[in-house]
Amino acid sequence: MKKGKRIMSKEPKKVRKMTRDEVERKKKIIIRTFITIVALLVIFIIAMILNNFIILDNNKTTNLVINNRNVTSNLKNEILIEDDIIYLSESDIANFFDKYIYKDEETNKIITTYDKKIAEIGYDENVININGSDKGIYAHAIEKDGETYLPISEMTDVYDIEIANIPETKVITMDSLDRQQKRAIVNKNVSVKSSTNFISRTVDRIEKGEAVIVVSSENGYSKIRTSNGKLGYIKSNRLENEFTIREDMEDEKQIDGKVNLTWDYYSEYASTPDRSGTTIDGVNVVSPAFFYLDEDGDFKENIGSSGENYIQWAHNNGYKVWPMVSNAVAANESLDITSKIMNSYTSRKELIDDIVNACVKYDLDGINIDFENMKSDDKDMYSRFIIELTPRLKEIGMVTSVDVTAPDGSDTWSLCFDRHVIGDVADYIIFMAYDQNGISSTKPGTNAGYDWIQLNLKKFLQTEEIESQKLILAVPFYTRLWTTNSNGELIGKTTVSMKNINSVIPEGTEIKWDDELKQNYAEFSDGSNTRQIWIEDIDSLKAKVSLIKENNLGGVASWQKDMETDDVWDMFKTELMENQ
Repeated sequence: MKKGKRIMSKEPKKVRKMTRDEVERKKKIIIRTFITIVALLVIFIIAMILNNFIILDNNKTTNLVINNRNVTSNLKNEILIEDDIIYLSESDIANFFDKYIYKDEETNKIITTYDKKIAEIGYDENVININGSDKGIYAHAIEKDGETYLPISEMTDVYDIEIANIPETKVITMDSLDRQQKRAIVNKNVSVKSSTNFISRTVDRIEKGEAVIVVSSENGYSKIRTSNGKLGYIKSNRLENEFTIREDMEDEKQIDGKVNLTWDYYSEYASTPDRSGTTIDGVNVVSPAFFYLDEDGDFKENIGSSGENYIQWAHNNGYKVWPMVSNAVAANESLDITSKIMNSYTSRKELIDDIVNACVKYDLDGINIDFENMKSDDKDMYSRFIIELTPRLKEIGMVTSVDVTAPDGSDTWSLCFDRHVIGDVADYIIFMAYDQNGISSTKPGTNAGYDWIQLNLKKFLQTEEIESQKLILAVPFYTRLWTTNSNGELIGKTTVSMKNINSVIPEGTEIKWDDELKQNYAEFSDGSNTRQIWIEDIDSLKAKVSLIKENNLGGVASWQKDMETDDVWDMFKTELMENQ
């Protein structure tokens, strides 16, 4: 008998109906679950609402608010408050106000600078010296746990700030007096929130009619600071009668646009040149050789009646006068003379006093510091000199400009400058873009090649991180004539003024353009010797000046007046106007 396949039933399964009791039980479970969820949601919302009306950030330690920013987390040390005097550590003052603050071992005083002020404060006397004048205060510097603390509440004149201590909320506020500040009146009792989020904690409560500081406003919310020193947000429509109680204060620049400076050099034994009846088209700053350090390191002036006439001539023609202060005599006598001054706060201070007094006496507009041939070990102390000089000059409306060489080369010629610090502190840093192959060179070469200048400008701007508008490019009005013998040995080099170059090149000499150096080059024989000259002319200078626009520099300087050809002034003027 054959086995057949079993046929399965296709009939649908019967679904058992829920009883009435089962349906009721399920309904009750769903309702209870719903009620539970709603209850939890309500509890959560109530908790959030209650949370909004509880001030959660009562300070356990003193908070510091500087210019409407809570910087407490950035403090390196605790804030000290003793007998109502507020002390900040030297490290924190360096962080917030003066990164160049330092302790002078010679005087055992803390030296600090800020904008137009330089101050010194000791550890024993309740006296602070600000810009050369002593002032009695109620505290002095102290030491605690190996850290120096300064009585910043007694130094508001130095840092140009106002300070408020709010013990109830453990908040100290510090506001710069040169920054804008706005206030407004609150038109309704309101809670101040930690953010603009719908759910955020309350940091303070303010009542209708209270005045608050308005920090900023955006998207219907205003960030404010309350009288308790708390920072937070309220809706902008809760404020009315907003008014500015203090405007931003910005120093006006002496020069509108690019600087066009020319050095008017003459030795300390010569008289100031007579420029009466002449003008220099396009120039807006002249720098005569008025001041120098002698072989004893003493500050000397070479002005006299001819110099006073020069100042009057310059001002009558709208030129600013930024005379040079040179250490050339002292440096040539001994590196130790300049070094001695730089390494003594007292000596630096005396030199600065002499410079400031001379600026006032002769109604000058600024100073050009031209210190060269210094020890590389004195780099930081030379920076200290510029750090301490600049606020004193700024206080009387004077410009500080500082000459530096290319960031490569010898210890005493190049490595003696901290260009980053000088560029940060001074109004202008001037790159003396010449002597690429100078008086000490052992082989012939260009005085100022375009490629060399371009490379070094990148170092100034990128490696040294100097603000481009502070950097002035100084170009030469001279070159050198090099002489080598038949063995290729260098036997002579002569400085040649730009205006005299044609007179030293024999007629018929082939002149070739070097596109890398952006200069004309000539080579000719003088008997058995070979002479070479890399020419400075209107074309080479125009190429150099084009780097000002390319790098958005602060302007041009030229060394030195009366070595140029007449056409350079019109070219400078045109190029700089196009660079505005």
